[in-house]
Amino acid sequence: MDLPSIALQRAVEQLSRLPGVGKRSALRYAMHLLKMNGPEVQDFADAIVRLKTDVHHCHLCHNLSDSETCPICSSPKRQRSIVCVVENVQEVMAIENTQQYRGLYHVLGGVISPIDGVGIHDLTIDALFERVRTGQPDPIEEVILALPTTMEGDTTNFYINKQLAPLGVKVSVLARGIAVGDNLEYTDEITLGRSIVNRVPFAQ
Repeated sequence: MDLPSIALQRAVEQLSRLPGVGKRSALRYAMHLLKMNGPEVQDFADAIVRLKTDVHHCHLCHNLSDSETCPICSSPKRQRSIVCVVENVQEVMAIENTQQYRGLYHVLGGVISPIDGVGIHDLTIDALFERVRTGQPDPIEEVILALPTTMEGDTTNFYINKQLAPLGVKVSVLARGIAVGDNLEYTDEITLGRSIVNRVPFAQ
């Protein structure tokens, strides 16, 4: 794509690096930015920079946060004896949108997938075990496995359950209102909410 401006060309190239954004869409976004006034463009640029500099992972659950501890982990209104294990941050958002769950979370950052080169130590599984084993900062009575209903998700479920068994903690999974192969972030809120409320004990 030949463009009349080197600056425009660079903007299009950077925008097209975003997932799902092709060259034509990137050009449309760049042209829209050109029509915005100076302060609006500066606000846009500042928001992108602050996304990288100011957003951190919660030291406890690994959710995204502006501070060391995320609002969910620091809230006195949460049920602190229950931890819901999810693959990624988007799934925390999906479950929160159901307004059916009031416990805490643990974000793994993925699932075990040897084909993709993702092993146990690439995830935050050991940190989950440490939370349960030490009972710090709160004693854990139940771990809900809310991972994708895929082969990789089931493998991760099986591994976590096997490691938690000697610790005497209750392990449950979402009720199978969610179709096999579905990711939680794409599941409708009613189905996801009911799956949490009607969770069942994990069965190997």
